[in-house]
Amino acid sequence: MDNLKPHHVNYQQARRATLIGAVINLLLSGIKVGVGVMGHSQALVADGVHSLSDLISDVMVLYGAKHGGKAADDDHPYGHGRIETLLTVGVGLLLIAVAIGISIDAVERLFHPEELAQPQVIVLFAALISILTKEALYHYTLRVANQIRSNLLRANAWHHRTDSLSSIVVLVGVAGTMAGLEYLDAIAAVGVSLMVAKAGVELGWESIQELIDTGLDQQQLTEIKSEIQQVEGVRAMHRLRTRRMGANVLVDVHILVDSRLSVSEGHHIADHVELALRNQIDFVSDVTVHIDPENDEQGPRSLELPMRTELKQRLQSCWSEIPESEWIEDLTIHYHQGEMEAEVWFPLEKIASKSRAEELSAILNQCTVDDPQIRHIRAVFF
Repeated sequence: MDNLKPHHVNYQQARRATLIGAVINLLLSGIKVGVGVMGHSQALVADGVHSLSDLISDVMVLYGAKHGGKAADDDHPYGHGRIETLLTVGVGLLLIAVAIGISIDAVERLFHPEELAQPQVIVLFAALISILTKEALYHYTLRVANQIRSNLLRANAWHHRTDSLSSIVVLVGVAGTMAGLEYLDAIAAVGVSLMVAKAGVELGWESIQELIDTGLDQQQLTEIKSEIQQVEGVRAMHRLRTRRMGANVLVDVHILVDSRLSVSEGHHIADHVELALRNQIDFVSDVTVHIDPENDEQGPRSLELPMRTELKQRLQSCWSEIPESEWIEDLTIHYHQGEMEAEVWFPLEKIASKSRAEELSAILNQCTVDDPQIRHIRAVFF
């Protein structure tokens, strides 16, 4: 059962939000650059270039939304979510590059006072329009990103928020320059670049952490553990590992169950663990559960113990002396704490008497005397 929306639904929502943002970015960029040139504001021109750079990130988002949510295939068994991750790193690097360009230009103007200009009132109106528009676009894009759980679209939303904040800095800088502090416009441009760079570093770093399979934070791990522990039949858990794949989270966990359970019942418990995580925690999309009859982190492993064929060969000499051995229906083996136990199944109707059944049990147990790896053999009659 998949708790994710179909890819085409997510893509349509991401595409709509991104295209709306792209159109607004294009209009705002033209307005801010044009008004910045006419109104003699270097900070507003820099802010306009920032808005123009958003168009590149919009293209990345469209590509990532279309290809990153595709289903798994033979070449990509875990899906294509890392496409979004890589593109998010690209958006972060783009922001850093824009910030460096803006700051270099602004610093050069600070060291050449003759290049400083006196902004005009129209610049204030352009900055105010940008603030209101980009803030609204941020909230809209973030809402869609949260609905479809897209980190790439969420990064683009913060790109819009950065543009809104940088326009606030422009507004303050231009107002100060008009009040007689002629350096403030250039200083505001440097402030814009620092904010843009900070957003780029944060976005890039978060995605790099995903690329190196950094696990979830402690709060999310606690939520996952709580859901697992509520599943009937789970005695304990260990080796809980998580990693992100685009908007989704992959979980691997070992659960401890009663060592006497059948394989099918253990598997049934594992299915319920997977179902609980996928249904109750919306960011979990893939769960791998390993069933343990004992905590293999706390006791000796059983890898040195024989498999079924070898065990039968060891017991063959003992069985050859038992006439009823031809009626043996099954052999059940239990591996525990570096030792093994076995249950030999006989049909009750083939056993002559109760005393003979007790004899068979004693004979089988005698087989284990000289074998330190076999703890006990029990005859079972059905």
